[in-house]
Amino acid sequence: MTKGRTTVTETIFLKEEKTVRRKKNKDLLKPYKPISKNLYLTLCIASFILLVGIWSLLTYTSIIDSVFLPTPTDVISSGITLFTEFNFVNDILVTLYRVLAGFVLSLIIGVPLGIFMGSFKIVEAFFEPLVSFMRYMPVSAFIPLFILWIGIGELEKVTVIFIGSIFSIILMVAVEVSNVRRELVEAAYTLGSTHFGVLRSVVLPASMPGIMDAIRLVLGWAWSYIIVAELIAAQTGIGSVIIESQRMFRIGDIIFGILTIGVLGLGSDFLLKSLSKKLFAWNYGR
Repeated sequence: MTKGRTTVTETIFLKEEKTVRRKKNKDLLKPYKPISKNLYLTLCIASFILLVGIWSLLTYTSIIDSVFLPTPTDVISSGITLFTEFNFVNDILVTLYRVLAGFVLSLIIGVPLGIFMGSFKIVEAFFEPLVSFMRYMPVSAFIPLFILWIGIGELEKVTVIFIGSIFSIILMVAVEVSNVRRELVEAAYTLGSTHFGVLRSVVLPASMPGIMDAIRLVLGWAWSYIIVAELIAAQTGIGSVIIESQRMFRIGDIIFGILTIGVLGLGSDFLLKSLSKKLFAWNYGR
C-alpha cells in the first residue's frame, strides 16, 4: 500500500514538473523575458559554432571552390603566417590607434554638443539641420579633400574615423537627451533647481545609459570605416594588409584580416557593455 501511494505521489510530482518545464519553455519566447546567464552564453557560443559549421560544410565539401573561399584551417594557416612573417601585431596596434583616436575625438566634441542640442531648443535649431545634412554625406567622398588639405599621413586616417563618427554621435545623443521624461524635469524645477542644475542632476543621469548604448553602436561603425581610412597610401594597418592581399590574391589573408577587425570590434563592444552595466546597473534590472 505504501508502495502504491509512493508511486502515485511520484507520478503527480513528475506531471507537475513537466507542466512547469513546458511553461518555462513557452516563456522563453515571451518578449523581454530574461534568461539565465548560462543559457545566454550557450546560445552565443552556438551561433558562432553554427557559422563555422556552415563555412566548413561549404569549403571542405568543395561546394565552394577553396580558391574563392578558403577552409577554416587555411585561414588559420594564413593568420599564423601573418603573425610570424609579416609582423601583423604591429598592423593591429596601428589600426587600433587610428580607430580609438578618431572615435575618442568624436566623443569629446560630439557628446557635449549632443547633450546641449537635446536639452536646449535654441542650440538644436542652430546645429540640427547642419549636422543632419553632414551625416548623409559618405565619408569616403571626403578622402580626396583630406589628402589635399592634410596629406596622407596618420592625421588623414584619424580624420576619416572622426568625420565618420561625430555626426551620428551628436544626433543619437541629442535624441536620448530629448527623450528624458518631462515630469522629472518639472519635479526638479518644483524643488527649486536651476536650469543647469536640472541638466546636471536630472537630464544627464536619466540619459547616460542610452548615451552609452549610442556610443557602443557608433563605435561599431567606426570599425567599419577603418578600411576606407586605410585604403589610400597606407603602409601599415589591417586595412593595408587586406588591400595588399587583394592585389596578390591571398584570399586567406583577406578573410583573416576581416575576422581580426570583427574580433577587435566585438572586444571593444564587450568592454563598453561591461562598463555600462557597472556604471548603470539599475538600468539592467540589477
